[in-house]
Amino acid sequence: MLPWKRRALRALSVLLLTAAATLAPTASASARDTAAAAAPNRGWNDFSCKPSAAHPRPVVLVHGTFGNSVDNWLGLAPYLVGRGYCVFSLDYGRLPNVPFFHGLGPIDKSAEQLNAYVDKVLAATGAPEADLVGHSQGGMMPRHYLKFLGGAEKVRALVGIAPDNHGTTLLGLAELLPYFPGAAELLSEKTPGLADQVAGSPFLTKLNEGGDTVPGVTYTVIATKYDQVVTPYRSQFLSGDDVTNVLIQDKCALNLSEHVAIGTVDRITFHEVANALDPAHATPTTCLSVIG
Repeated sequence: MLPWKRRALRALSVLLLTAAATLAPTASASARDTAAAAAPNRGWNDFSCKPSAAHPRPVVLVHGTFGNSVDNWLGLAPYLVGRGYCVFSLDYGRLPNVPFFHGLGPIDKSAEQLNAYVDKVLAATGAPEADLVGHSQGGMMPRHYLKFLGGAEKVRALVGIAPDNHGTTLLGLAELLPYFPGAAELLSEKTPGLADQVAGSPFLTKLNEGGDTVPGVTYTVIATKYDQVVTPYRSQFLSGDDVTNVLIQDKCALNLSEHVAIGTVDRITFHEVANALDPAHATPTTCLSVIG
């Protein structure tokens, strides 16, 4: 390969990785350790928790690319715990020799890790089913678990916050890959979890063949029109039975949350998540939900 092509390939790879990493929530190692230690004390990842009659299903939170079981959920996990849910979160998709960051491994293998974790949560809580709430890749990856790994028998609801259900162009960056010979192969080899999320990837083609949903599961997608990672944002929406697609600006036109904020700090979105988990007791989501 010519030297200029090698340089261009490296630049493109760095650009794609930097774009994703910059837009993903991160924290220092000490902050992660502190947060992880505090989480169980707030009722989060407490395997002695038993679901109540009001909320009979435990909630499993599924982080996004470059996220982890703590950073992604410092806002939503306590929010749900405070409303009486048993809440759990897992780490998945860690690559060898890559510390801190998760969600980079092959997504089908990550779905296997989710499968094992849901079984662990159900065994501990005694519940026959769980609900899943995922952000970004974490809202899409569980669909592989539901469709191919028997997850539909163990899950009642999947709530996806800014999920890349039909892939992403990363604002067009992914569309540059064909112009750089070897770039797609590099991404697949080094960060298969990213390559799987590019619109039109073999993984997504298989996932969406024959329809977006499986029977027995209710699906909710919550998107923001200001998403700059999963683009176009309407590609996040699903088609099929038992699907509710929500554009958060339809609930509050003043909401400016982008891809990261909608899953990590946006209490208007949190309120809509709570509605999706307990539709029988849903209350209107408005701009005032930020203080709810």
